[in-house]
Amino acid sequence: MPAPVSHFFAYIARLRWIRRWGLMRNAIEENVATHSWEVATLAHVLALIRNRYFDGSVDPDHIATAALYHDATEVITGDMPTPVKYHSKVMREAFGAIEHRAEEELLALLPEDLREDFAPYVQESRWSDEVREIIKAADRLSAWLKCQAEILAGNKEFEPAAAQIYSRLQDEALPEVMYFLTVFAPSYQRPLDHLLE
Repeated sequence: MPAPVSHFFAYIARLRWIRRWGLMRNAIEENVATHSWEVATLAHVLALIRNRYFDGSVDPDHIATAALYHDATEVITGDMPTPVKYHSKVMREAFGAIEHRAEEELLALLPEDLREDFAPYVQESRWSDEVREIIKAADRLSAWLKCQAEILAGNKEFEPAAAQIYSRLQDEALPEVMYFLTVFAPSYQRPLDHLLE
């Protein structure tokens, strides 16, 4: 007997149509699907760096998968700009409740037998503190790299956001993030021809 039709991945595929940075003028458009892929790759490498150089024992594959789905609820809620989302405690709590409900709605789209398999990735409340810390750091790093790309394209509107995000990264000073900023981040500023040398 075939399983009932599931709309889960049809919804997830629509993340490509949800634009990020809606309150800013963008020289380079970014959508949630592209951002999610970048956060997953960054979270994966941050986990590997933590394990290799800083005595960590996290599961990079689990972290990468959770990061891949970290903004999946935005297919229901849309992208809420950070200044709005964190405007006040009331706003953050209200949006947190909306995100939680959107997680439940997404999981309900899956065949019942698969829901528990996806829950540790889709539901942020199921993440350990270490998983949350690394994904949040990767998300912030992705935002800073976006700001850098915009500034490089001549868009000065992103300068305040870049400074604020960089200051936050420095304040948190996760060693794996500091390693990434030293070893990998400088190459983002170089043209392709120089990367191929």
